[in-house]
Amino acid sequence: MKRAHNFSAGPAALPTEVLEKVREELLDYKNTGTSIMEKSHRGKEYTEVDQQAKERLTRILGLGNDFHIMFLQGGATAQFMQVPLNFLEEHETADYINTGVWSQKAIKETKLFGNVHIPFSSEEEQFSRVPNDDELQLSDQPRYLHYTSNNTIYGTQFQQEPKSDGAPLVCDASSDFLSREIDVDRYGLIYAGAQKNLGPSGVTVVIVKKEFLESISKKNIPTFLDYRSHATRILNTPPTFAVYMVNLVLEWFEDKGGIPYFKKLNQEKSDLLYSTIDVDDFFRGTAQKDSRSKMNVTFRLPSEELEKKFLEEAANNDLVALKGHRSVGGIRASIYNACRLESVKALADFMEYFRAKNG
Repeated sequence: MKRAHNFSAGPAALPTEVLEKVREELLDYKNTGTSIMEKSHRGKEYTEVDQQAKERLTRILGLGNDFHIMFLQGGATAQFMQVPLNFLEEHETADYINTGVWSQKAIKETKLFGNVHIPFSSEEEQFSRVPNDDELQLSDQPRYLHYTSNNTIYGTQFQQEPKSDGAPLVCDASSDFLSREIDVDRYGLIYAGAQKNLGPSGVTVVIVKKEFLESISKKNIPTFLDYRSHATRILNTPPTFAVYMVNLVLEWFEDKGGIPYFKKLNQEKSDLLYSTIDVDDFFRGTAQKDSRSKMNVTFRLPSEELEKKFLEEAANNDLVALKGHRSVGGIRASIYNACRLESVKALADFMEYFRAKNG
């Protein structure tokens, strides 16, 4: 069986151990004679999967009893709309830090429901950085402060939570979820599409503080889009297979050592690639150094012709999915939790070879 070095930005690499377990259980889940995909979402087996996944997330993040965890559908894109639909009245203002395409999409949706104030934007700098706290010009009383913790397209990442002057944080954490510690007490809501760091596409984890949820005062929210409908029960048929895989990834994550283990590993992987890039100006990182992402390493070569050659030769060496986002071009290595250190070492070795041959 051939397994390539997969640097896909999402859907992204999954742990081999998890895929092997899925293969083992696919036809016969725990000697029941049926697949987990064929079981009722209200039956004993799936209910146990759902509960285990929520318990593991609670334990990993140290959530205590202060949060609800939901497994929803529609990706982060649906959350761009669902957050303001629930939490923002027409006369209220929410602050949105603009650090890229995903922030822009969230801002566009939010303007349908209330006022948006942008305390910082790096658009004029081609979204090459995230702000320092002293650059944030917050509004007087924002309902919440929204930010995208990691920007897959531009290779930038917040190194810590931004200041919010007491307003609850709302975070699109899709592309760096569970890669480092977070200060959970500062959050009203966190959402993350699973297909980067947590599992396959098709399920979105939404974590909402109970106190924040109770602050919803709107009356006319459609049942399915009302977070309160999902907080304490399974409202409708969820993406059961995707949640099953999320549970297995969380089990693997804990067995490896949890956040401390992956924080150290992600630092090692990103340090290796950035040190390879910074040797000279043959490779040029696109993110400013103090904003560099540990999840998505983006860089350019001296010409588009060399970039095309780099991608072709990399693929011939089983280094796949390295093409930058279509909107910006270049090269992008996505090195989420499940991307092995061996894969990153193989990429760094290839980069050195390619530079020696073409520099």
